[in-house]
Amino acid sequence: MVVLPVFLQAPWVRLHPFSAAVFTTLLVAAGVVLGSSADKQRNALGQLLVGFSGSWLAGCVFWGWLRAHPVLHLPVEAFALPLAMTGLTGRWRLACSFYLSSLIGTACTDLMVAVTGVMKYWPSVVSAPFDEAPALLHDAGLQLLHPLPMLGLGIAAVLIIALGQRLRAAGESWEMAGAVLVTTVWVDGLFLLTALVQPSLSGLIE
Repeated sequence: MVVLPVFLQAPWVRLHPFSAAVFTTLLVAAGVVLGSSADKQRNALGQLLVGFSGSWLAGCVFWGWLRAHPVLHLPVEAFALPLAMTGLTGRWRLACSFYLSSLIGTACTDLMVAVTGVMKYWPSVVSAPFDEAPALLHDAGLQLLHPLPMLGLGIAAVLIIALGQRLRAAGESWEMAGAVLVTTVWVDGLFLLTALVQPSLSGLIE
């Protein structure tokens, strides 16, 4: 569920953002049905689907219509933040913790994109014609291979993994949230590798 928005949702949203957004209703419906089950595993899966649906819808809205405006990325992703914070003490706390941990991972990624200077490439990469976009994305990836950006990314990765490990020791719901944070680091690393080796597979190219 952490990997899908990067490598599956982005291409779908580029081709048909409306249908990708409508798919959210199926995720929520399946999540609510499974989340109402007395079976523990089905209940957990349903809660994860509900939490994931929030991130999915936000991703559809941003990448479908607002992707050239990176400053709007985090605000759009955080649209369900009040609801998730309120639900942490209720029966849907697993769904809320999944959404919140995904949001924290997104915030960390966006922060490092800004700190390393890659943010300036974002609008041009997502708006460029297909034959130009891979080279732009590759150039953006190369900017991260300099010593200072690499140092910053390394420190951020260590801190995020450490936070994820602490959360995993804080109870069932937060164990999953910690796993989401740790997975975010690997997904970001995989995205960087893809941008350097085969940019057209990154999910961002028009």
